Amino acid sequence: MKAVVCENWGTPDMLKLQDLPDPQPGPGQVVIDVQAAAVNFPDVLIVQGKYQFKPDLPFVPGNEVAGVVRSVADDVTTCRPGDKVIAFTATGGFGQQLLAPAQSLIPIPPGMEFDIAAAITLTYGTSYHAIVDRAALKTGETMLILGAAGGVGLAAIEIGKALGARIIAAASSDDKLEVCRRHGADVLINYSEEDLRTAIKAATGGRGPDVIYDPVGGAYTEAAFRSISWGGRHLVVGFANGEIPKLPLNLTLLKGASLVGVFWGEFTKRYPKANMSNMKQLLQWLQEGKIRPLVSHRYRLEETAQALNDMAARKVTGKIVILPQ
Repeated sequence: MKAVVCENWGTPDMLKLQDLPDPQPGPGQVVIDVQAAAVNFPDVLIVQGKYQFKPDLPFVPGNEVAGVVRSVADDVTTCRPGDKVIAFTATGGFGQQLLAPAQSLIPIPPGMEFDIAAAITLTYGTSYHAIVDRAALKTGETMLILGAAGGVGLAAIEIGKALGARIIAAASSDDKLEVCRRHGADVLINYSEEDLRTAIKAATGGRGPDVIYDPVGGAYTEAAFRSISWGGRHLVVGFANGEIPKLPLNLTLLKGASLVGVFWGEFTKRYPKANMSNMKQLLQWLQEGKIRPLVSHRYRLEETAQALNDMAARKVTGKIVILPQ
C-alpha cells in the first residue's frame, strides 16, 4: 500500500509518499481500506513534534478516517469485511490501508458519503464534548465562537444551535463569516476589522457571552475573556494562532467565571462509552439535518503536504479531506 510517512520532525514538506507492506490484523484488530481521511490542525503540530502526543518515528500521520473493512482478526465479531466504518486512531490515517482496534469503529449510517463520515469524528466530537460535557450550554444562553469558520468552529455553531443557544461567530474575514451565517450563526464579528471587545459588548447588550469557545488563543483570548458574562465558561480548545496566551487570573475572580480545559483525545481514552454515546447523538443529528459538515476541499494522497500547509496557513474553511485511493 501507499502511505505518507513522517521520518523526522519538521514541516509538512518533509513528508514522503512511500510503499509500505499491507497491514495484517492482530487480535482485536481490523484492516480498513481508507476512502477518506480528514485533516486537522493537530496533524500539523504532530509532524513538527509540537503536539501533546508524540509518536515514535517513523510513523504515518492522520487519525480520522472513513472506509471499508478489508479484513478482521479471527476473534473480531463486531464487524466483517465489506462493512463501511468510521475510525479514529492515534496515527496511520494518511495511507491506503489502516490497522485499527475493532472496538473503536463506528458504523457509517446508510447513504452517508465517505468524506462526510471522515469529517465528523474529531471536530464534532471535540465540540460536542466541549459544549455539552464541559460547558453544559443551556437553551437560551449565548455562545461566542472564535475562529468560527474552521472545522471545530463550524461544528460548534451547529451544535450550539441544535441545543437552542444564540451564537456569535467571530472570524478573520467577511467570506468566512458568510460561511458561519449559512451554518446558523446569529451575529457575525470580523475581528480583523472590528475591536473584538467593542463588538462583543454591542452583540450582547453589555452582558457578555455565557460561553466562549476558543480554539484560537493569542491576543483574542484575553479580549474575549474580559467580555465574558458573570459566571461564564471559557472553553480552552486549542491555539491555532500559534501563541499560548497568559491570562491575569484576577479576571476569573472579578467575573466569577471559569476557564475550562478541553482535551477530547484524552476524554475518549478515559471514557470510551461516554464518547460513543456522544458520537451516536451526533450521527442522529446528522441524519436529522441538524448538523452538516462542510468539506471545502479534497486532496489526493500525494498532495498531503499541501493539505497540511493549507491548514497551517489558516486557508481552510470547514474540513478538508485526503482521498487515498
